[in-house]
Amino acid sequence: MNADAETASSDELLFAVDETGIARITLNRPKARNALTFAMYRGLVELCERIEADRAIKAVIITGAGEKAFAAGTDIAQFRSFSKPDDAIGYERFMDRVLGGLERLRVPTIAAIAGACTGGGAAIAAACDMRIASRDARFGFPIARTLGNCLSQNTLRRLANLIGGPRVKDILFTARLVGADEALAIGLVNEVAEDAAAVAARADALAALLASHAPLTLQATKEGLRRIAEEGAAEAAEGERPGDDLILMTYMSEDFREGMEAFLGKRPPNFKGR
Repeated sequence: MNADAETASSDELLFAVDETGIARITLNRPKARNALTFAMYRGLVELCERIEADRAIKAVIITGAGEKAFAAGTDIAQFRSFSKPDDAIGYERFMDRVLGGLERLRVPTIAAIAGACTGGGAAIAAACDMRIASRDARFGFPIARTLGNCLSQNTLRRLANLIGGPRVKDILFTARLVGADEALAIGLVNEVAEDAAAVAARADALAALLASHAPLTLQATKEGLRRIAEEGAAEAAEGERPGDDLILMTYMSEDFREGMEAFLGKRPPNFKGR
């Protein structure tokens, strides 16, 4: 890599690599609390492929623009086009590709979190190796009281590996948001910093430390732990996968349609269990 910083950007997803080999991905929709569009998810896949191919990159920081949110999940309006089983299965397959690509990166990844970190944003943070949060950060998947869909088994696995199955049930069943202090206590985040500026500074310092260490040691540790975590999990290349029936049960339900329209209409949903 030359001495000049290497940058690439789009309106909603910013990417930069500095001269020390630290890459930064910024989710850039602050007016929408950095809610992710499908195009942004596709951009994350492309960036992971680019990072994986560039041996000069030694660490990655993912953050959200502004101070109000890391990311407030997927942009809900995009679900209005869902009408067939293939829409639901295809979406969750795609999300597994997005999050799996992030999880499998050979270099360490740091989520620098300020404000809301919910839904797809929390799934992205869980797929990173380390998480630093501001004191006003809030984490959760409030889908039981909003959309009525579900998380994929791979996302559940990542969360359970971080905080254990009982705590995952607590957070998902109650649909509550976890504050920074509790997140630190249960292992959902590694560190808490005072505010967004302190989170950014700490993420930079941690990335610089990790970038100075033996890359193959970090890569082998990441991959070894990932393989241990996935032992016993069925991984089929084609056809039906474990959990597909659960995805269809929720995404194809009347409740999911009601939850989505209620969310977009800013009213409470009326779930009926069908």
